Amino acid sequence: MHETDMTRALILTLQDWWESQPEPPTISKVHLTVGNFTCVEPASLQFAFTVQTQNTFLAGAELVIRETPLIAFCHPCQKEYKPDIGVQYACPDCQSPMEDIRSGRELKINRLEYALLGQPQIQETL
Repeated sequence: MHETDMTRALILTLQDWWESQPEPPTISKVHLTVGNFTCVEPASLQFAFTVQTQNTFLAGAELVIRETPLIAFCHPCQKEYKPDIGVQYACPDCQSPMEDIRSGRELKINRLEYALLGQPQIQETL
């Protein structure tokens, strides 16, 4: 289950940011983009995040995951297509192998929602 290791890396990245702040904020939401071609199971990532953030600076924070589809571009046909993951990766029209992936491999923190003591909610893109 590599989601556990990915969650550890996510927490360490967020901890570095959190510790660098002049006043440690209370993080309420962590927004991630996860591509369908990353082999990351969003439900497993959610579970690992919930378990690993208990009793930490992220306790109670919500992990919001936006999934992106696998989209490839066929150069001979000059058009995008959505390969059927695990079944068919070639262009459905000309059968050229998938060479140019346009989306689906993302795994990134988009933004955080947090509050400082006595201040309104803030959103920050990382």
